[in-house]
Amino acid sequence: MNDSYEVTIGIPVYNVKDRIRATLDSALSQTFGSIEFLICDDCGTDGSIDIVREYQQNHVRGKDIHVVSQPHNMGIGAARNRMMAEAKGRFFYSLDADDAIYPNTIELLYNAAKEHNAELVYGSRRHSINGDGTSGARVYIYPFRVFTGPDEYAWYAFHGGIQVQNWNYLLLVDVIRRNQLKVANVGHGYGEDFTFTVDLPTYVRRVVLLPDITYEYFIDEEVFHGKRSNKPLSRKQMDLAIQAIDEKKRRKGLHRRPWYAIRCATLMMYDYSFAREILMRQGQADPPYTDREIRDIMRHPMTLMQILGSNEVRLKNLYYWLLGVLPPKLSVMVMRKVMRIGVS
Repeated sequence: MNDSYEVTIGIPVYNVKDRIRATLDSALSQTFGSIEFLICDDCGTDGSIDIVREYQQNHVRGKDIHVVSQPHNMGIGAARNRMMAEAKGRFFYSLDADDAIYPNTIELLYNAAKEHNAELVYGSRRHSINGDGTSGARVYIYPFRVFTGPDEYAWYAFHGGIQVQNWNYLLLVDVIRRNQLKVANVGHGYGEDFTFTVDLPTYVRRVVLLPDITYEYFIDEEVFHGKRSNKPLSRKQMDLAIQAIDEKKRRKGLHRRPWYAIRCATLMMYDYSFAREILMRQGQADPPYTDREIRDIMRHPMTLMQILGSNEVRLKNLYYWLLGVLPPKLSVMVMRKVMRIGVS
C-alpha cells in the first residue's frame, strides 16, 4: 500500500447507489498516476458502499481506493473534514459522489500547480441536469489567471464572485492543516460549502484559474429550474448555519486588509438570505423565530465608522448595519418591505 501520493481525491458517500459507479469510473480513469481515492462512508442504507468495495477488490487501481467509515451518519461537512484530515496526498481534490470529472482533470490541475508553484488551482465547470454535458447545460469558464502577490487573489475572489461550491479545485493539504481549516457541518441548503470557501482566498497567495472544463456537476432538475424544495425549514440546521457565519464575522486581524469591507458584505449577504428564508417560511421553524432573533442575525462585524470610512460597497454595508441596530420590530418590518414579504 502506498503511504504517500501527489493527489488525494476525496469522495463522501451517502445513499448514491444510482450515481456512484459513474463517479468512480470518472475518478479511476484519470490519466494522472499518483492518486489516492479516499472514500468516506457516511453510513448510508442503500448499499452504495458495497459498490465501492467491489471496485476496491476488482479495479486495476483498487489498491489505491481507501475507505474511512464514520461511526454514524454525520453529514457531508463532517465527511469532508474527515477526508481532509486523513488524506495522504500533497494536494486534495473534492469530488461529490453524484458528479463526474474528465480523464485529464487531475493532470491539468496538478501540472498548473507545479508550473506556477501554486497552492490552489481551480478548473472550470459545467452544470447539467443529466450529467451528460448537454441537457440544460450551463458552463462556467474562468479566464486564465495566475495570482502571486499579497491580497491579489483575495481581492479578485471577493470582487469577482467566490466559487461557493466545495469541489473542483486542487488545494495544497499543508494549507488546510496549517490553518486548521474545516467545513461547518450545517447540511445541504444551509451554506455548508460557503462556510469553507468564503475564507479560503484569505489563506492562499499563489493561485491559478484555468479555462479548461474539469468537472461535470449533476444538478437536480427542480433546482436547475429554480424550484424550491417543500421540505420544512429546520430550526436546528438554520441555527447552525447562522452560528457558522457568525464565527466568520468574528474572525480577528482582517480589518486592515483591502478586501475586508467586501468580505463583510459577502457574509452579511448570506445572513440576509437566511433572514429572508425565515420570513418567507414563517411558522415552519420550531420554535418560531422572534423579531429580535431575526434582527440579531443581521449584526454587522464592522462599526459604523469603519463602514463610512470604506470606499467598498459602503451603501450595502450601511443597509445591513442598520438592520442589525434598528429596534427588532422595525428591522423586521423594513426587511419584509424590501424583500416584499407580507405577514403570514
